[in-house]
Amino acid sequence: MDLFMIVIGGKPVGRFTEQHDVFFGIANSLKDLVPQMNEFWPALEGKMHIDSWRKVSQVATHKIAVLPKSESKLADSAKLFFVNLGGYKPNDMEEYHYKQLVVAKDLAEATKVAKDTVFWKHHESSHIDDKYGIDVDDIYEVSDMLSSTLKDRYQIQIVPNTEGVEDPLEVGYLKISKLMEQNLQQG
Repeated sequence: MDLFMIVIGGKPVGRFTEQHDVFFGIANSLKDLVPQMNEFWPALEGKMHIDSWRKVSQVATHKIAVLPKSESKLADSAKLFFVNLGGYKPNDMEEYHYKQLVVAKDLAEATKVAKDTVFWKHHESSHIDDKYGIDVDDIYEVSDMLSSTLKDRYQIQIVPNTEGVEDPLEVGYLKISKLMEQNLQQG
């Protein structure tokens, strides 16, 4: 089983613009995550798409693995965090976001690591109130973002691995129906 990070998009009934959220799931393939994604965001009534996704098996200098809850994992104080940085640009009604995964021992360290990114360093002030700039909008331990079913069955193991290469980010509009067709054609 693998851990996946997905940006889901869709337009819930009664909304005028497309909305997005980040979803973490555990499965053997992207296709296998579709029922979990529908359960995660039921207001989309299955009418969703994927804007970007990645398998999460390496983050910076750490290997990420999914283990059954019953299996013992190596003792390590490191945790996997999802960080969402948000910021504004003058004369633009959009709030821009930079999403990243960080391995850290706690929330304070994860925040510090996030603020060391190039995205953060291009801005000097927070966007709180009416200032332009950037701020940490959201930060969560990834295991807390999993569904209760997945939390009951699996655990995330983090092991130092300086030889690994971070997983590629797949970016681009992917309809769920197209994903299902592609997987059927591939076998």
